[in-house]
Amino acid sequence: MNKKEIAEIKKRFTKTKCTVTRICGCYVDAEKQKRMTLKEAFAGLPEEEMFKYIDIFRKTLSGSIGKTLMNMEFPTEEETAEDGKQRFLMQLLESKLADEQLLNQFYDTIIENYNYPENYFIILIHDAYDIPKITTDGIENFDASEYVYDYILCSICPVKLTKPGLCYNTETNHIQDRIRDWLVQPPELGFLFPAFNDRNMDIHSLLYYSKNSDDLDLAITENVLGCRLPLPPKSQKETFNAIVEEALGLECDYDIVKSIHENLNQMVEENKENPEPLALDRTDIGRLLEKSGVEEEQLAVFETRYDETVGEKEHLMANNISNTRKFEVRTPDVTVQVNPERTDLIETKVIDGVPCLVIEINDLVEVNGIQIVSDLADDTKTN
Repeated sequence: MNKKEIAEIKKRFTKTKCTVTRICGCYVDAEKQKRMTLKEAFAGLPEEEMFKYIDIFRKTLSGSIGKTLMNMEFPTEEETAEDGKQRFLMQLLESKLADEQLLNQFYDTIIENYNYPENYFIILIHDAYDIPKITTDGIENFDASEYVYDYILCSICPVKLTKPGLCYNTETNHIQDRIRDWLVQPPELGFLFPAFNDRNMDIHSLLYYSKNSDDLDLAITENVLGCRLPLPPKSQKETFNAIVEEALGLECDYDIVKSIHENLNQMVEENKENPEPLALDRTDIGRLLEKSGVEEEQLAVFETRYDETVGEKEHLMANNISNTRKFEVRTPDVTVQVNPERTDLIETKVIDGVPCLVIEINDLVEVNGIQIVSDLADDTKTN
């Protein structure tokens, strides 16, 4: 799913457009015991409760693709095997969450695999979206709708005890100890199935949500959803950096790394208007390195290490391995940050036999927030 497709589904979760048919849930305590289950028509909820659930649904579709939101495809065996995870999700979808046995099986699978030490609430909804046609001028035409997007959305929310404190009792006109309640928090994990790709149902994939993009839940993705867990965003950057360092070896110098940074950020900028996030495979990154001055022999090392660490057919998200906001040079004792568009201000030189980092400065120099007069700039003007 791209940004536009996610936004199209997300905008259904509003006070006026929400058409969720059924909501189900299971409250689980810290001992992994079911304390409560619910199954009812969403429209029958009190209005205030309905709006609070809508906020949770929207949170489950929030963030950036490749970071908090990840497109995942099902391996073939999960669709063909009798006990395949995709096949089970299809049964859950086709039941429209009315089958008590399927719901309990779903809850039990999450409880068995979700390693969360405190209380949490599993929320599951079903909705059917009558997909409108989009006219040439971008207007939705519901009268010309041809397809229905039938989907389920799951949100797993921590439930925490509110903090102790004092409150004002309006009935007794006293300040007193506040009653502590168990409060449902924003979701930590969730998924949308099936994916809404090309503005239609794609039963071969789903959209996965994780509030902490650097701590993805392997047990949930593999044992509940049956999907292969991608590298977390932080790991993608670390892996990319490590592969480049290993491929270049002793020739991993400042100029080549700066060139990689500039060319990568240019690719990100050129893709800015595209609703599809920029995903780079081994070939794409190989071309990037070649353009940045990496030799053929080093490229061969890169390809081998990429296959071993990332996977031959796997992608890295460009926004995970690039940094368009800053260009940073770091030593054990000094860190220099430069506007990414002015990397030309820094160069390396050997001065009196010592390798140095040389930074071009002008007469606008601040030290700890205090503007100083640059003697070097004045000398340059004088000379």
